[in-house]
Order: sequence, then structure tokens, then C-alpha cells
Amino acid sequence: MFTVTVYTTPGCMQCRMTYRALERAGIDYDVVDLAENTAARAYVTEELGHTQAPVVVVNEDPQHHWSGFRPEKITALATHAH
Repeated sequence: MFTVTVYTTPGCMQCRMTYRALERAGIDYDVVDLAENTAARAYVTEELGHTQAPVVVVNEDPQHHWSGFRPEKITALATHAH
């Protein structure tokens, strides 16, 4: 199994779409609000290089992450989970 963390911002439509897709796929996830967590914001922008929310990180692996609403990535995760 794997862990999924969604780094998000308030009022983000792509974030909400990502939550719904993860839930439909049966994938549990944690949410980190980038507006409230400066350490997480630094991690996402400086270490991972993303400037767009949401940022989805799988297994806290800096090699397995993406930004934006990416349903094909969520489908691939679901395929590996089942």
C-alpha cells in the first residue's frame, strides 16, 4: 500500500477535483494546507519545484509527485492499489 498527501490551497477547484477523484478511486489521502504550513510550502516550491496546487506526493517520494488535476495519475495509482 502507499500513502498519498495532497498539498492544497484554499478555494482551489483543481484540489477539490483531485479529492473527488481520489475518493472515487478508493484512495485514502492526507491534506496539507499550504496557506497555513510554511514548511510544507517551502518543500513543495523549493524541493519539488511546483508552483501550482494541488501537489500530490506518493509515499513521500520526491520522485513520485505531480501538480494540478491529473486523473490519469490517480487512475494509475488505483490500478496499483488493487
